[in-house]
Amino acid sequence: MHDVSPLLSAAFCDEHGSSAPLICFSHLRWDFVLQRPQHLMGRFARKQRVLVWEEAIPTTHHLPYLEFHAFLGTTVQAIRPRVPDRWSREEQEAALPRLLDQMLALTGIRRPVLWFYTPMMWPIARHVDAAAVVYDCMDELSAFRFAPPELRQREDELMAAADAVFTGGWSIWEAKRHRHDNIHAFPSSVDTAHFATARRPAGPEPHDMAGIPHPRLGYYGVIDERLDLDLIAAVAQARPDWQIVMVGPLAKLGEHDLPRAPNIHWLGQKDYAHLPDYLAGWDVALMPFAINEATRFISPTKTPEYLAGGRPVVSTAVRDVQRQYGDIAAVHVAHTHDQFIAACEAALQQARQPGAWRDEADRMLSSMSWDATFAAMAAQVAAAARRRVEPAPLDRFPAPGIRRGARGYDVTICGGGFAGSVLARKLAEDSGQRVLVVDKREHIAGNAYDHRDAAGILVHRYGPHIFHTNSDEVVGFLSRFTDWRPYEHRVLAQVGDRQVPMPINRTTLNQLYGLSLSSDEEAAAFLASRAEPVADIRTSRDVVVNAVGRELYETFFQGYTRKQWGLDPSQLDKSVTSRVPTRTNTDDRYFTDKFQAMPREGFTRMFERMLDHPLIDIALGTDFHDLKPADRGALTVYTGPIDAYFGHRFGHLPYRSLAFRHETLPQRKLQPVAVVNYPAEDVPWTRITEYKHLTGQVHPMTSITYEYPSAEGEPYYPIPRPENQELFRRYDDLARAERGVIFAGRLGSYRYYNMDQVVGQALATHRRLAAELLPAAAAALGAE
Repeated sequence: MHDVSPLLSAAFCDEHGSSAPLICFSHLRWDFVLQRPQHLMGRFARKQRVLVWEEAIPTTHHLPYLEFHAFLGTTVQAIRPRVPDRWSREEQEAALPRLLDQMLALTGIRRPVLWFYTPMMWPIARHVDAAAVVYDCMDELSAFRFAPPELRQREDELMAAADAVFTGGWSIWEAKRHRHDNIHAFPSSVDTAHFATARRPAGPEPHDMAGIPHPRLGYYGVIDERLDLDLIAAVAQARPDWQIVMVGPLAKLGEHDLPRAPNIHWLGQKDYAHLPDYLAGWDVALMPFAINEATRFISPTKTPEYLAGGRPVVSTAVRDVQRQYGDIAAVHVAHTHDQFIAACEAALQQARQPGAWRDEADRMLSSMSWDATFAAMAAQVAAAARRRVEPAPLDRFPAPGIRRGARGYDVTICGGGFAGSVLARKLAEDSGQRVLVVDKREHIAGNAYDHRDAAGILVHRYGPHIFHTNSDEVVGFLSRFTDWRPYEHRVLAQVGDRQVPMPINRTTLNQLYGLSLSSDEEAAAFLASRAEPVADIRTSRDVVVNAVGRELYETFFQGYTRKQWGLDPSQLDKSVTSRVPTRTNTDDRYFTDKFQAMPREGFTRMFERMLDHPLIDIALGTDFHDLKPADRGALTVYTGPIDAYFGHRFGHLPYRSLAFRHETLPQRKLQPVAVVNYPAEDVPWTRITEYKHLTGQVHPMTSITYEYPSAEGEPYYPIPRPENQELFRRYDDLARAERGVIFAGRLGSYRYYNMDQVVGQALATHRRLAAELLPAAAAALGAE
């Protein structure tokens, strides 16, 4: 043990708050180069105990043991396992978990936060009872030279166990976001004050750079297979008057691999504290990365550091550099050697006139501090730790049932879904009516009912309900009873072994046909070439074939519609498929409404608050038709099937029903989006829904629902055929003649409505009723 500072005791946590100790498992030595782990772990160490477990080092000693390394300026300690060099790899790996247990016993650490920079170390600690498990994926290590073949499998295991996953950039987040339910991108941050000293150098230049003439184009960082050494040689050869300064340690390369020229200067590794001194002497900062698998997902920390030092930057076409910095003038991105040289020339001109380009970069850097990144990460870790110990919230409130008193009910509402609940609230709150809501089910919220299943995951019992609307009035009313979680719904269709966006858009066409359509015009022309004009559009089949042709119709619509409706699309009204657009752009959202969100605590919580009013009573498990006359008000709002109200006098109105198979799986995620459609007729279900996409819930398991259309069961979808509409009109005539009864909602109107449309209908219905109810309400209140 190196006694620069004493071995920390368990009392450290008591002195610095209640934060759990943190053990960071890293493939990078703490004292190699200062980068992301040092910035973050150093900040965690200000509040809690931090130990960094490094890769094992062979020893000639006959037994394994641990080295504790302490460092000036930080309480972080590095743990370096030593294992006998004569042991096999299997023996060495078997010893490491035992060494970790020895360290935990020695230090008195219990329930630490386990933080991993490499999945290769997951087997060392997977047996530890952790406060939380974090995977900070700063690089795609599997793409690096000499990556172990088992790395991908170990990453799968770590992802399954992790409570939170962070990524070092947006590209790697996009590649991994479908594999975890709590994954967040934290691109490179910057210690702006440290690197800004390069703008105002206070002392002489470093001695090994002082004799190098200008212009100087410099790079600092690890020198490994990620650098384009051929590019460096090409720049040096094309412009011998430019001096290329390369600062950093070699990794996985030898001196013989480096290009040599009089104007290329390899200065070796420098301390982090001295990097601004070198940066101050450069005219332009370089990022000459090779574009290969090893750089596909990198988000170079040096980009904001160079900018903080006031230097224009020239980079090869690294995806995250283009995405984050491609629109600012200070960063030049090149795709070829010639473009890179030309970009260097432009940057040299720019460097002579610092002004607007530097101000623009400074504005961007103002929100990219390591302190801000640390704070956001620490909040996620704290939330993950809380989820492990906090009990699941209690589910739902008890319904009071029918309360009989001196004053009877003014209004009886059949159905506690959107139509019934919205009208109940408006009639009670705005019109002073005493309202009884009855529902034959044992819960409120109608088909929007959600609840926690046996695993504690919030699911929708009757299939997915996704809220979207363009109505400010509807949003304003519902927002009184819920906060919202922004959510834009996306759907994929399983076509063979591929999943493609639905509705059909340009991306769908490119993936399905192996095309490279790049504009709306090209996509429109392609669809027009496939369309088969139908002179008289009457059916759902006509709509689709006329727009996109028979092949796309058969791929996406024919089988799905036959399963959903039990009828061929040629037998259904054109309105069925008219609801699903075909797009020529790349917008993959299922809906395009201006407001798209989910109730933050679920639909049922929203309904509970809506119905929580002293003038509203709720009777669940109660059939409206079994109510005693004394429990019925002068006004009835009926949201059940209109034909059932009249005893099916003219026969049953045809509906399509649904059956659901709910499952909970022992994995974080199943599919990349909430809903995947299965249009093929040989697959019995129409879609699979994974609810955590909708709710944003973080849970080590996931719950899904298979949806099976059915001819039998509860009524869900009115079947749109002319004879059915004619039958409904007969019932509608009876309804119009029925005094004191209002028919509302999907079932009462025999029409498919979205949720927002039902709310809008209910609000409009109350406005019509309000004027005639006001005198009666005033008289009733005066009599109490």
